[in-house]
Amino acid sequence: MARVVEFEPRQQAREQASGRAAVVARWHERARQLGLREQFHPDFGPVSRCELARLADQHRSLYTHAIPVMELLHEQILNTHSMVILTDSSGLILHALGDADFLQKADRVALRPGVSWSEVNKGTNAIGTAIADARPTLVHGSEHFLTVNRFLTCSCSPIRDPRGHVIGALDVSSVKEGYHAHTMALVRMSTQMIENHLFVEHFSNAVRVHFHLRPEFLGTISEGIAAFDMSGRCVGANHAAQLQLGLTPELLLTHSLPSLFGITLTALIDRSRTTNPALLNLCLLSGVRVNARAELCVPATPLQVAGAGAARLASAGGRDAAHEGTLHRKALYTLQDLDLGEPAIASVIARVRKVQRHEIPIMILGETGTGKEVLARAIHNESERSAKPFVAVDCAAIPESLVEAELFGYEEGAFTGARRKGSQGKIFMANGGTLFLDEIGDMPPSLQTRLLRVLQERTVTPLGSNKAIAVNIAVICATHRNVREMIQRGEFREDLFYRLNGLVVRLPPLRERCDMALLVERVLERECEVAPGLTVSNEVLALFCQYRWPGNVRQLSNVLRTAAVMAADDGGIELHHLPDDFMEDLRSERLTARAAPAAGEPVSGPGSIPASEGGDDNPAVPPAIAAPAQPATGTSLREVQLAAIGTALEQCAGNISAAARLLGVSRNTVYRTLRVARL
Repeated sequence: MARVVEFEPRQQAREQASGRAAVVARWHERARQLGLREQFHPDFGPVSRCELARLADQHRSLYTHAIPVMELLHEQILNTHSMVILTDSSGLILHALGDADFLQKADRVALRPGVSWSEVNKGTNAIGTAIADARPTLVHGSEHFLTVNRFLTCSCSPIRDPRGHVIGALDVSSVKEGYHAHTMALVRMSTQMIENHLFVEHFSNAVRVHFHLRPEFLGTISEGIAAFDMSGRCVGANHAAQLQLGLTPELLLTHSLPSLFGITLTALIDRSRTTNPALLNLCLLSGVRVNARAELCVPATPLQVAGAGAARLASAGGRDAAHEGTLHRKALYTLQDLDLGEPAIASVIARVRKVQRHEIPIMILGETGTGKEVLARAIHNESERSAKPFVAVDCAAIPESLVEAELFGYEEGAFTGARRKGSQGKIFMANGGTLFLDEIGDMPPSLQTRLLRVLQERTVTPLGSNKAIAVNIAVICATHRNVREMIQRGEFREDLFYRLNGLVVRLPPLRERCDMALLVERVLERECEVAPGLTVSNEVLALFCQYRWPGNVRQLSNVLRTAAVMAADDGGIELHHLPDDFMEDLRSERLTARAAPAAGEPVSGPGSIPASEGGDDNPAVPPAIAAPAQPATGTSLREVQLAAIGTALEQCAGNISAAARLLGVSRNTVYRTLRVARL
């Protein structure tokens, strides 16, 4: 039986002492006292669409700040047969996002917008029970009161307003077989993000002090935020501030800025109203000194707050999606920061430094996720243009119909849907600084001619305008494609290629690098903000060095961020802290590595897992079964996997669960492999 994930220390101690079964029994008895019976069927009577729209409008602030966070949370758990749910304080579902296959199953038990999942209606369930108990709650499988809901596993956290009142809940529900230990951590992080957005919006016209022991934690979900009126009286503080200050919300309201931080309002304003204010070093009541910055009555729109927060959530599983939200952190990178002892990287840095003062265009080649944008930012930060804008454009991420408008800008009325005042375009925005064209190989051929003209004439003409505007930009581009082959196929202009590739450098894939230990240490320092000072065990480093890393440094960062959340209270990252999908990939590699030699093609190299490091006695990477009879020459690795699965199914009389255990992989891997084979 899955253990409950609790976050209130005293309550956790009491429940651990009494046992999980007693907790569930108490929940179920509460449901019976409400007049429910286990065999009741779900209520399929949702509120009307008009009423649901009215409720969404009534909870407009919650809705506005929660939706962007929900979308990013859904990206983190995509294809896990699950859904993300937002409710109001009564447990009525306001909005839901999910995988199509799971949405159909959820609909059969009325887990959809407009339906109430309070304990009064559904008995014990994560949404209703989390709201009733006012704390994060996991309800797994048979712990649900209603029998029809026992195929679910649900992790829910209440959402509180700046005054501490529960105003809603955020939940992730999935089939019980899809339970992941880290889901609750992601839900809690997302909830804290929403609460911080609500806090900033509520106190947008107050003086806010953002603080933390460590400067790199400022601007993250871990920072404390305290708000003060213009007399210096404390009017509110978020949960992180309450913990750092060691005061209850009620006691905080009795304090002032000088009593909490040892500085007067006048001094705070004077020290903050400069062009580039330095971080403040303030002293708390406890005598602890913290780093801080002040926000002086600058209202933030919900879109701005949500956008900044979205970048923070992407840091739990994909930070590249929000360039603007991460600009401050990424601006810290220099070329020296990237030199961790890998000879290929050192060679790239040495070549870049020879040309960086001569305005020579640079083309960065490398697989997806190798850090091409990080290198581009580091080049900009050490150039004479460092005080000017660095504008990144992902040519592969912008729809082809919008690339031209994004790059060159447009005049008012240039096309249907254009902004009333037009748009400057990314090229003009980079004027004086650096334009980074990521995935230049994906730029539509029709726009390559216009870009070439901009680079030759150093002017840009917005759509719908006849006026050419002079621009002064340095250009760095990047791609994972073979541009020379594209030129031969007529897919990329040769003259544009030679205009862009003044210096061509190539970043090695992670599997070819020899600086894994230092790279892991650097990623933990810069990217993993939940638990400073974490170490990584030798066993984990050994697996990291053997893994093929198809997503390269970006994938490593995502794995470490999730592992850091799981290991936050343990001081170090061990094998059991690693994400389930990462371990599943390792097991799948083991299956392929064991089966491939039987086909007459030994598996070796950086992507393989030697028996000496991940052998049969290693519980983290279970062994595969003996390979089937030798397939025909030319058999693909996918066919080898299918053959191994077929042999396992024969040995287990068609029992997929037993076959998965024999192979040392998850049932999802077996199902997915068989499903792909049928397509």
